[in-house]
Amino acid sequence: MQFVADGMLGSLSRWLRMMGQDVEYSTLLDDDQILALAKVEGRILLTRDLELYKRANAKRIDVFYVEGKNEADRLAALAGRFGLGLEINLRNSRCPKCNSPIQPAPKMCVVHRVEKKTFTYYDEFWECPKCKKVYWQGAHWPKIQATLEDAKKRVRLAKVRLVE
Repeated sequence: MQFVADGMLGSLSRWLRMMGQDVEYSTLLDDDQILALAKVEGRILLTRDLELYKRANAKRIDVFYVEGKNEADRLAALAGRFGLGLEINLRNSRCPKCNSPIQPAPKMCVVHRVEKKTFTYYDEFWECPKCKKVYWQGAHWPKIQATLEDAKKRVRLAKVRLVE
């Protein structure tokens, strides 16, 4: 699935990219450029802008109005609508910064690109071949997992409500 996100959805774009979704995002694109990109590339437009949502609908562009108070809410809504798995599999993750698929990086190849403590305590690293950013499952990883678990719980609750 391919998405394009408006300028208000930078954080959500990063989450979706980590989950392996192809998400075009830039704060430099205006609404007309976003609409054109969605149409030309057949991307689903994600927006928090009601006027942009209405314009996309009028042009018959696949669009989803993103609501929610936090990332777990927003991820749950997208998972419910598009059937997205709320998992991060680093074998198919994309760079949260530039959207390129990340690749495993041998530890010795990142020795001079991460802090000494990071190098000492972690053995697995991934790198973006385009922007050269290095990633690892650091101290932030439990918080990431907790957000995904929270989103999964919200999806399950929404399904229960539908059945009732």
